Amino acid sequence: MVIRMKEKLQKINNYEWIIPKSARTGMNADAKIIASETMLKSIEDEAVQQLTNVAMLPGVINPVVGLPDMHWGYGLPMGAVGAFDAEKGIISSGLCGFDINCGINLIRTNLTVKDIEQKKKELIDALYNKVPVGVGSKGKLRLSSSELDEVLIKGSAWAVKNGYGTAEDLKATEEGGYMEGADPSKVSDTAKQRGVPQLGTLGAGNHFLEVQGVTDIFDASWGVEKKDQIMIMIHCGSRGLGHQVATDYLKIQEQAVRKYNIKIPDRQLACAPATSKEGQDFFAAMKCAVNYSFANRQVMTHWVREVFENVFKKTWKDMNMHTVYGICHNIVKLEEHTINGEKKKVYVHRKGATRSFPDLPVLIAGSMGTSSYLLKGTEKALQLSFGSSAHGAGRTMSRERAIKEHKGEHVQRDLAQKGILAKAPKFISLAEEAPRAYKDIETVIETVHNSGISTKVARMRPLGVIKG
Repeated sequence: MVIRMKEKLQKINNYEWIIPKSARTGMNADAKIIASETMLKSIEDEAVQQLTNVAMLPGVINPVVGLPDMHWGYGLPMGAVGAFDAEKGIISSGLCGFDINCGINLIRTNLTVKDIEQKKKELIDALYNKVPVGVGSKGKLRLSSSELDEVLIKGSAWAVKNGYGTAEDLKATEEGGYMEGADPSKVSDTAKQRGVPQLGTLGAGNHFLEVQGVTDIFDASWGVEKKDQIMIMIHCGSRGLGHQVATDYLKIQEQAVRKYNIKIPDRQLACAPATSKEGQDFFAAMKCAVNYSFANRQVMTHWVREVFENVFKKTWKDMNMHTVYGICHNIVKLEEHTINGEKKKVYVHRKGATRSFPDLPVLIAGSMGTSSYLLKGTEKALQLSFGSSAHGAGRTMSRERAIKEHKGEHVQRDLAQKGILAKAPKFISLAEEAPRAYKDIETVIETVHNSGISTKVARMRPLGVIKG
């Protein structure tokens, strides 16, 4: 049953709305939404209710935060953040998300739109042939079980050690490309079996590899300095391994809810006490999936450089193909935040949300056919959203509805008319990711910029996109 909590929202200012914990029996924290009035209209009642559900969990830190790309999801809405006391709170697989460390790598170049104009089709075809895409896609790498364990522990550092990138890439990646404390023994054999053949693959769904051109510079930073500069964005996650880790621990945490007598308003909010074995086992396994995802994007970053070298007959260094930044979504982190004037360690669950720490890069991807943005994190984000920002446009249509309302052939044709080459294994992949299935990215960006949780650096438009 939907409880219409949206009508209980109180306006703080043009970009902040709150449901006080007194508005619903059982809430231990307020629910806050960061959105313009326009964005607020697109957020479902069900998603707002989910936000208040999370505010009922033990050890929750005030407030639970919804971001402008927020939409209904599993347990916690996509585009939301929940923080929990490190001693008295919980850790939840469902609040992390199934595609653990779905994230983005952004690569800059010194090429321009004019430089690639005559070779755009050749370039997109070559990238499509180099990077395996699609549901269940298998990569070119063949890992032994010991090699996979090393990937789970060392993430992008494993990739760099094996020739897929440089130490510079690690410095330009969140967590340096791997989270410490990953324990492969906490990952099931089924998850590992799913992960062995998929390293270096894009996958399906909303994952993409995109060649972009800079259209606007708001704050020249990190080597992104001129209009028409060519950028490459890779958006993908931990593939079948991460999904299996999330699924395995959801079942374990469903049992933990009964074992520890945790009251939850929705079974999708299965969790375990942060200090419990079930909570810490998930945290260690989740880090393995995080590291797998880091390595996955790093391998593809290397292959993208190889394709550019082959097409343009220059070395990647001559083309200045350096990583601007690599960032995570769908992750749980133990961080120190100022709560009521005191430093406190909390488990921050960012689901469909990205980190926004002062003066560090923030990457927000648009829908297929619309612009993406490089932004800068802020001090204000630490105050409003536990150092978090939006991660994308946010869906307005389910994939099922998008497929009913769009034909992939028509989507491809419409994009081509805008100068965007789109390739996918099947037309249905283009249909389910049609631009109309998403919120307006420009409105999302204006909201995060004007609210102060991240500020605009550069806007990039798509020139060619590869979908899974």
